[in-house]
Amino acid sequence: MKHALLAALIAAGFAAQAAETTTYKGLGADSVSADTLEKFRAKPLDSDLSRKVQGVLDLRAPGAGLLSPDAKSLYFGWRVTGVAQVWRIDGPQAFPVQMTGGEDATSIADITPDGKWLVLSRDRKGEENPGLYLQPARGGELQLIQHIPGVQTFFEFISDDGRYIYFRSNDESRDSYTVYRYDLQSKKKERLFGEKGYWSIIDHKPDGTLLAGKALSNVATEVWEWNPRDGKLKPIIGQAEKEEYDVRYGARDGELLVQTNKFGEFRRLYKWVAGKFEAISPELKWDVAGFGLDNPKSRLFYSVNEGGYTKTFALDAKTLKPIKLPEFQGADHVTVSGGTRDGSKIIVSVETATAPRTSYVLDWNNGKLTQWVLPSSPETDTSKFAVATLETYPTRDGAQIPMFVRRPAQCNPAPCPVVVHFHGGPEAQSDAGFSPYAQLFVDAGFIYVEPNVRGSDGYGKTWLNMDNGAKRLKVVTDIEDAAIHMKKAWSKNGIAPKIGVMGGSYGGYSSMAAMTMFSGSYDAGVSTVGISNLLTFLENTAPYRRALRVAEYGDPVADREALIKLSPITHIDKLKDPLLIIQGASDPRVPVGEAVQMYEAAQKKGVPSDLILFADEGHGAQKRENQVASIGHTLKFFERYLKPAK
Repeated sequence: MKHALLAALIAAGFAAQAAETTTYKGLGADSVSADTLEKFRAKPLDSDLSRKVQGVLDLRAPGAGLLSPDAKSLYFGWRVTGVAQVWRIDGPQAFPVQMTGGEDATSIADITPDGKWLVLSRDRKGEENPGLYLQPARGGELQLIQHIPGVQTFFEFISDDGRYIYFRSNDESRDSYTVYRYDLQSKKKERLFGEKGYWSIIDHKPDGTLLAGKALSNVATEVWEWNPRDGKLKPIIGQAEKEEYDVRYGARDGELLVQTNKFGEFRRLYKWVAGKFEAISPELKWDVAGFGLDNPKSRLFYSVNEGGYTKTFALDAKTLKPIKLPEFQGADHVTVSGGTRDGSKIIVSVETATAPRTSYVLDWNNGKLTQWVLPSSPETDTSKFAVATLETYPTRDGAQIPMFVRRPAQCNPAPCPVVVHFHGGPEAQSDAGFSPYAQLFVDAGFIYVEPNVRGSDGYGKTWLNMDNGAKRLKVVTDIEDAAIHMKKAWSKNGIAPKIGVMGGSYGGYSSMAAMTMFSGSYDAGVSTVGISNLLTFLENTAPYRRALRVAEYGDPVADREALIKLSPITHIDKLKDPLLIIQGASDPRVPVGEAVQMYEAAQKKGVPSDLILFADEGHGAQKRENQVASIGHTLKFFERYLKPAK
């Protein structure tokens, strides 16, 4: 009885403290005053630091892209102008032609089968409310399909006859998606179905039959089939199971290809016929990370995530016999994408630790591999980049947490200060590969660490689900255990290294938790678009995200006590070390109020803290000038608080 009373009093205390710091309602730029945005505008950087960051942003490769139906042109995304835009090259290593421009991020979704039109997606100010447009394939003005303020419009596919563009939108209800098709001849849209839920189109048949997915969380999905003749949805796989399913129509009638971890610890690829599953991929201690078929359904491709490294395999879609793909020695990631509609060519992308991603076109007819787009690394010898090593650290309950570590060639004085970067998601995964961003910190003399704490993807479903809901209380200590290990194992001459913590989105939450819940473990923290209060976050995030986030973090009513305990702002009285908070005002995922309330609470504590707000950004900086400011101020912050005074 005494224990129950004590628990109730503690919970009441947490609730009262959380209530005191709940200072906002709503999300988006309209939820914060113009004076506040101006007050916390990013300050100019020192010219040398700005120049250094600018140089890093020039180390990049264009997106893998899409081949035109005749394989004579390649369309791809590139940020060379400072904002993501669409480009075209007319042959291997030809001079690129810019197709789109302006201040709004634009990407290519697909090309019509006749090669005459591009389907483009365009967003404004990082609001994540994109619209769909058409553009002539040789260039010209954009033609609107649908772009509604405050509404998301997502491309799904183009019908094989080239007449219809299928898309989904939350225009009828902000927390659900209606499926439409747009007639390229009449320029009119037709509503197909709009059941309650987070719907998307997974695959389709030539007769208009749709394979639809209904997301239950960030990972769990139900699969349904929509019949164009009667407009009804029929359940196929996963109804009420809350399991992971990624499904495509197979090469034979009545056959589905299914990626799932329902039958084991790791995701595996199966053939499904009449309700029976037959394994296609071998049983591995790694996940099948993704799969797809070419348009004629003659070849099946799947990739395997081997602890943060990617391998890709090809099979004959009907016989399931292996098809040999080119080999690339020393590659960290090899992926396949963007093939021609006739299946004769595919794009193979290769990434190493010491070079930007390189993309090739593989011609199945003659086996020839041709490099189309040249990656750029101006004024930099990327062969000297630090290669990430895969290491582990122990937790207090005996688990081993994998982490990728990049180290400077030497540290003077030793020990090197450390920057720990926690990924977002929280179901994401840090991996190996080319990272100019990480190299910026290595060049500055920091050991750069990327842990994959429990709850990360890529290590089996038990690991992935260990932080769901209130279970997060048991494993959130992985954040503190990283610092405990590094201070002990990486000390030199009895001196422990200074350690900083950073991350974006859930990684931003992790950073704020590190500085409050585990105060003293880290010497400085930077949170970018991070959650400070899980309750106010769930109350104010965009409606389309709320249900999916409740499935991950917990229910605001049933799990209220756990959400309060897990909120960094609940533990604000423990904050004692410097904290920098960076946030986009238009963010639809993590409301800007999360950043403002945490900064104000830190200021009341008298702890060194700063806040940067980008009035024209959302969930992370997209525009080059804002990227420079975000990265530069982060590096400057850690230089100040983790290194000895000069």
